[in-house]
Amino acid sequence: MNDKTRGTVEMTTAMVISGTIGWFVVRSGQPVADVVFWRCVFGALTLLGVCAGLGLLRGAITWRRAGIAALGGVAIVVNWLLLFAAYPRASISIATAVYNTQPFMLVGLGALFLSEKLTAAKLTWLAIAFIGVVLIVQVGPAASVGADYLTGIAMALGAAFAYAVAALLIKKLAGTPPHLIALIQVCVGVLMLAPLANLAHPPADAHTWVILVTVGVVHTGLMYILLYGAIQRLPTHLTGSLSFIYPIVAIVVDIVAFGHRLQLAQFLGAGAILLAAAGMNLGWSPYRWLRARAESPVSK
Repeated sequence: MNDKTRGTVEMTTAMVISGTIGWFVVRSGQPVADVVFWRCVFGALTLLGVCAGLGLLRGAITWRRAGIAALGGVAIVVNWLLLFAAYPRASISIATAVYNTQPFMLVGLGALFLSEKLTAAKLTWLAIAFIGVVLIVQVGPAASVGADYLTGIAMALGAAFAYAVAALLIKKLAGTPPHLIALIQVCVGVLMLAPLANLAHPPADAHTWVILVTVGVVHTGLMYILLYGAIQRLPTHLTGSLSFIYPIVAIVVDIVAFGHRLQLAQFLGAGAILLAAAGMNLGWSPYRWLRARAESPVSK
């Protein structure tokens, strides 16, 4: 198996795993802080073993870079808390679709702090994503699966912003082993959430523990390993295109497991967001077709 094929398999598997996490979070029946805490605990144990096996626990990172990774860990944990809290309020499908506005938030942060250029194409995709969010919001609480539909959407947007902040910080860690960054992030999560988690009364049934261990080991440890392995092997455009397996799987899981079907406006809004995110990630130009027509002999 060559690197490209292996990377494609790894990325596809990682995205399918990510797309199923909503089911595990909802089925756990646990408070969000508890789910994220145990995710960090079991994820840290998994990644610790991986980093030890790869010899990354000594001299692989400076204290300054560890501090930046820790700040990114705070943002990642906030991202998980908000996204998981959005699931029962707005449904897994809607929360995941709105969460995919994060590429635009990253572009905005890059323009503010890294002096990255905002092109007409990026602004157009941003406008399309904004229209998608408006379509989803205007459906209103009456069509939602939870009592706090708009709150769930706001939480998903907050999760997207937190992820963008984490991604901006990770940009400063180029050359740092990604598995070590992930280990630092989940360790920060353990420290952050230990005071908030209900450790005095942990789950009493085996079913809940199986779910929590799966979220930590599979959806965190294994998923990070597969994702980072794929990123190292695949070109950026292929990584970006395969990443859209995640929201598609999440929407299918929401329909099959919970019977949540999108209304027309929600469907169009989710489609607009995912199309815009694809255009942004893959570098599509919404004006390429118009330019091609203007330059073609037939049009003259």
